Amino acid sequence: MDFALSDDQRAIQEAARDFLTDAAGFDALRATVDGEAGFDAALWESLAGEMGFAGLMVPEAHGGLGLGAVEMALVLEELGRCLAPVPFFETAVLAVQAVLAAADEGQKSTLLPRLASGTRASFVGTAGRPTLSDGRLTGEAHFVTFAHVAQLLVVATSDQSLLVLDAAMSGIEITPVASLDRTRRFSTVRFDCAVSPEQMLGAAGSAGEAIAQTLLIGAGLLAAEQTGGAQYSLEATVDYARQRVQFGRVIGSFQAYKHMLADMMMLVEASRSAAYYAAAAIDEGSEEMAEACHVARAYASDAYRSVSGDAIQLHGGIGFTWEHHAHLFFKRARSSATWLGSADQHREALAQIILKDAA
Repeated sequence: MDFALSDDQRAIQEAARDFLTDAAGFDALRATVDGEAGFDAALWESLAGEMGFAGLMVPEAHGGLGLGAVEMALVLEELGRCLAPVPFFETAVLAVQAVLAAADEGQKSTLLPRLASGTRASFVGTAGRPTLSDGRLTGEAHFVTFAHVAQLLVVATSDQSLLVLDAAMSGIEITPVASLDRTRRFSTVRFDCAVSPEQMLGAAGSAGEAIAQTLLIGAGLLAAEQTGGAQYSLEATVDYARQRVQFGRVIGSFQAYKHMLADMMMLVEASRSAAYYAAAAIDEGSEEMAEACHVARAYASDAYRSVSGDAIQLHGGIGFTWEHHAHLFFKRARSSATWLGSADQHREALAQIILKDAA
């Protein structure tokens, strides 16, 4: 497996970083997370329209860029560096992968162009799934990310069906809930609505494999976003170490401080390697994909929590204040570590793969 990035891939990452540096600064982030919606509509329109990133993994025949998981990982890493408060992951990764995995050609030709052009989506079914019975969907799902600004809901049901519903349809109630991470808002979604066959991806009860694949790919790619957040936490701490002076010396010159920075760097680099490996395995469709995604997700979760926590400690007193950005990354690290499966759950899944291979 070749890990060297091509010139085109480097160009995509540089374009994403340049764009987000201008469009997703911390002043805009603060204004957004302190607002009621917690959603940057202008940033979303630029990401989807101007840059076309929402359709990154959508085939060209359906209006997308037709690129792969490695390119998506590079963009997600940059989005993680700025904690972009938009439903990009929900739309461009989870919703797109669900449609690709379960929809027929007619549904793909209808849904994928909408997602690629910036129709906002949210994936329901990572924490609690509603029940589909006799054409009626009932029940509730918890911790659904960006559901309050979604236009489409991709719903995984308890009977292994996949539905695509208009978020504004009668019988759907979306209630935002307070959470630790205000850069990625959560909601509870309640259902009591009739569902037509046209709203179902594939046959009823036949989407179990598609749901599992969507969540697995999502977990592997989330590791790239987590790596981006850890990278920024490291960079900010290094910059602080070069400026802060105590006892007549910059604090970065103290041996204990340098040792902690070195440990942080090792965690970030190993996390990036694991995330890129998972993305490459997804693109190749190799037998190692599940293993690579579980490894990347477990490692990146632990690394991000450790690095963001150390960043607060190494910034001293100011790192604990509301005004400093360090706490935003720490909170994102904590919430991301439990979304799409905890690190322990991914290690358990990895252990099952290893034991199955051994048997």
